[in-house]
Amino acid sequence: MSQYNQEPGVKHVRFSPIKSGTKNHFFNQKNPDDTILSGETLWREAFNKRLRLLLACFLLFSGFIYAQRDIPPKPSEETSVYDGADILSSSERNRLEQKLINYADTTSTQIVIATIESLNGEYEGVYAAEWAQEWGVGQSEKDNGLLILVAESDRKIWITTGYGLEEYLTDARSKQIIEQIILPEFRNGSYYNGLDAGTTAIFQVLAGNFQGTPQSRNEGQGIPLQGIIMLIFFVVIIISFIKRKGGGGRNGGRRSAGDTFLDAIILSSLGRGGFGGGSSGGGFGGGGGFGGGFGGGGFGGGGAGGSW
Repeated sequence: MSQYNQEPGVKHVRFSPIKSGTKNHFFNQKNPDDTILSGETLWREAFNKRLRLLLACFLLFSGFIYAQRDIPPKPSEETSVYDGADILSSSERNRLEQKLINYADTTSTQIVIATIESLNGEYEGVYAAEWAQEWGVGQSEKDNGLLILVAESDRKIWITTGYGLEEYLTDARSKQIIEQIILPEFRNGSYYNGLDAGTTAIFQVLAGNFQGTPQSRNEGQGIPLQGIIMLIFFVVIIISFIKRKGGGGRNGGRRSAGDTFLDAIILSSLGRGGFGGGSSGGGFGGGGGFGGGFGGGGFGGGGAGGSW
């Protein structure tokens, strides 16, 4: 017979006292700053981790499909024509090169024509600006460089301008030259005629003498898909970093090795050369280089492009 009077159907539960040294999940006297994470906080942490994992996997997958192109090394004799795609004959390269060198000697504005076989999935506007910046096309005190990039198999062209030329050769003007002068010749199979006429039009614009057919406001406009994807990636990363800095959470702001590894994948994939690639070989003209070499001009990504 129990010493407790037990009513029928009612169970009595005996509670044992908490032993000394036992961890109390509700109140921890040793660390009073520890708090229980709310369900919303736990969900947010799990969501951010899954989001970074998906982003890292996507960038890794994209890197294997589209190997990034390396920018060709700057030549010892800094020239105005790099024909990596071999779309110009030797005489055509020499004529274009001499034309651009003479223009640079007269005006100090340096123009480089660069042709490649493929962009390997890169956005032509970013690649062209990085190329011009790495080579230092233009004068450092004027930023008056310009690079015309042609990707033969992608059938794309881009004109990128240095900071000092953006006021004169605007994106709209560059688009006009591409659409009205260069691309018609490209579609007829004459790369030389298109580049020759295009550079002449650029000379005229910079001299204030160019006359072209006005374009409609919507013609040729639109944000490329690659640009939209990269913008989304950067926004996601920035938001993730801000949230991580703002809240301590269970780990007091400390990041696990897995988080650090994911962030390393994301940041390295967004940079150049994450999975190699490689540049086309050869392609320089034989007409000599710029008199004083490239001057270290600056580029900010301005310009316009087109396809044929």
